[in-house]
Amino acid sequence: MIRVVIADDSAFMRMVLSDMFKKQSDFEVVGVAKNGKEAVEKVKELSPDLVTMDVNMPVMDGLQALEVIMKDCPTPVVMFSSLTQDGAKATIKALSLGAVDFVSKMGGSISKVDTVEDEILTKARTAAYAKGVLRRGVASSPPREPKPATAPETTASPPPASPSGPTMRRISLPTRKGYTPPPSPPPLTLRPKPAASIPAASAKGGTGRKLVVLGCSTGGPKALQTVVAGLPRNLPCGVLIVQHMPPGFTKSLAERLNEISQISVKEAENHDMIKAGQVYIAPGNYHMTVSGGGREILLNQDPPIGTLRPAADVLFKSAAPLGRDIVSVILTGMGSDGAIGMTEIKKTGGYVIAESEETAIVYGMPKAVVDLGLADEIKPLQAIAGAIVSAVSH
Repeated sequence: MIRVVIADDSAFMRMVLSDMFKKQSDFEVVGVAKNGKEAVEKVKELSPDLVTMDVNMPVMDGLQALEVIMKDCPTPVVMFSSLTQDGAKATIKALSLGAVDFVSKMGGSISKVDTVEDEILTKARTAAYAKGVLRRGVASSPPREPKPATAPETTASPPPASPSGPTMRRISLPTRKGYTPPPSPPPLTLRPKPAASIPAASAKGGTGRKLVVLGCSTGGPKALQTVVAGLPRNLPCGVLIVQHMPPGFTKSLAERLNEISQISVKEAENHDMIKAGQVYIAPGNYHMTVSGGGREILLNQDPPIGTLRPAADVLFKSAAPLGRDIVSVILTGMGSDGAIGMTEIKKTGGYVIAESEETAIVYGMPKAVVDLGLADEIKPLQAIAGAIVSAVSH
């Protein structure tokens, strides 16, 4: 039974969501809250498996409440947010603070719950499974250091030994047909990790032919804050990322990652020429592919793969012809997107890195790759950046 606390300042929405969960045999509504302060109190009192949290609430808003919850009593949270630009930024901040997922309020309201009921229930179940064992809460992070203007020429140093932000362990989830993997989270506001630097000689001597392609879904934005913030600004190749996320949110995700990382990050645009030391995030509702021998990004709105656009499989398949110059990475996420594309990458001699079950919020996408025997390395999240640096340096 999944024990839920519902936090929303609208009495109508509390009633609608309560009725929706009560109709399900695997949910139990154990508490409701009309503001963030009450939500924090209910979580501390009831220790629920899941919290649904509105962003905009009086007394203490959803973001403030989320930060306290993740610090004092880490619990899976699904946020409800608007599709406005401010709503997108608030959502990315929520994901960075530790929320597992979010549901968009179409037109600023979610009163027509029947139109998104399946999405809410699926994301709620996925988030609840992410509870597993929540390790100790994390203290507030120190202020971020500014992004240096020039690349250092230093010797390699591995990423730090422990991940930032609350660490969640969860149960492996089965692949679901027809499921749209929800967007995912970056970690707590954090200072950029000391980047795993490329030795000066390696950075200068790179051929520029290497390319890193990465896919993730639920838990992804949070995982990306650990991985991308761990990449050095003098990485001798470009990095292309598919994160399952709807339109309107990927730009905010890219901006957030750019703020906290040493390497530059942007939302990809059609015909972007791929540059070394640059990360490109596929925009929501567009597949991203590579062309011109791995030199150019092409975006398209070809049919979704299952229900996914962007899909990691599309990116990976397009990169497979680059053979040994490809380093592919798969992180947390529900389903198996990326496994087919990585099969093609492996056939042509590319390198495959998968996140381990130890740190994946949802061990679905990495599990599919590992189960097929495709992974050259299986690493915990905090070691992924170092694995990427090592792979592209050879």
